[in-house]
Amino acid sequence: MGETLQSAASFTVEPLDRTFGAIIRDIDLRGLDDAAFDDLYQNWLTYGLLIFPGQNLSKPEQMAFARRFGDLIEELKAVEISNVKPDGSLRDAPDDDMMKIIRGNMHWHQDSTYMPVQAKGAVFSAHVVPKRQGDTAFADMRDAYDALDEATKERISSLSAYHSLEYSQRAVGEETKKENSEYIGYGMNVADVPLRPLVKTHPETGRKALAVGRHAYGIPGLPEADSEELIAALNRFAVADERRIYQHRWTAGDVVLWDNRCLMHKACEWDFSEPRIMLHSRIAGDPESEGAQPQ
Repeated sequence: MGETLQSAASFTVEPLDRTFGAIIRDIDLRGLDDAAFDDLYQNWLTYGLLIFPGQNLSKPEQMAFARRFGDLIEELKAVEISNVKPDGSLRDAPDDDMMKIIRGNMHWHQDSTYMPVQAKGAVFSAHVVPKRQGDTAFADMRDAYDALDEATKERISSLSAYHSLEYSQRAVGEETKKENSEYIGYGMNVADVPLRPLVKTHPETGRKALAVGRHAYGIPGLPEADSEELIAALNRFAVADERRIYQHRWTAGDVVLWDNRCLMHKACEWDFSEPRIMLHSRIAGDPESEGAQPQ
């Protein structure tokens, strides 16, 4: 996106060679004053994804940083996403519900679109990483929308889709148990499956973004086959250009912050015989801008 820039708040902004994203250097996330945070927030809105190498935040420090961007979702204030059990052993059972969620997250998605209010964003940090692989990939849905031809933009401008975690897990063969499970159950058995437009207008920047991902299905007004075909085509198009894809190779201590209102993401494969421990803090969306459509 451009050359390295010096922020007014004295941290360094190094844009990625993509349509989005920047590495932020010369910063300590534990002690940002208001001016530095305001500058950081504006960079977040601009780039969508901010990467902070070597921060090594504790759980309380990560939650404190994430809370500056908004309230945290109660169930996901600081949850470990990991193949490591509490006793230190690795998960290896094929029907382990936590591993089913991890494998499901290896498909492109946006967080909490299956809930009545989708997430605003998230802070994610690496605590234990495998020797190879285990990356997280991100996709710029603003650029994806901009790149659509005018006929497609017109076609999808008034269309919406339902979003369901139960549906998306079942679709990839990773259906989780509903009872007696280690998985906390967040997102399962939502009473009223939310309906969301295929085009989302960012509430703070006004930019339009394509809004699909693995949780989307069942466009009202279209036959099931046509709905599936359209959503699949939009998902493929969104990640077809490497300029709008960034895959982050983790180093323990790294922190990333992404804007869930305009990016998709997915976990990448790794050797499950190696431990991977990540800490996720999910920022709650504003019900006015992130709420589902009336049905």
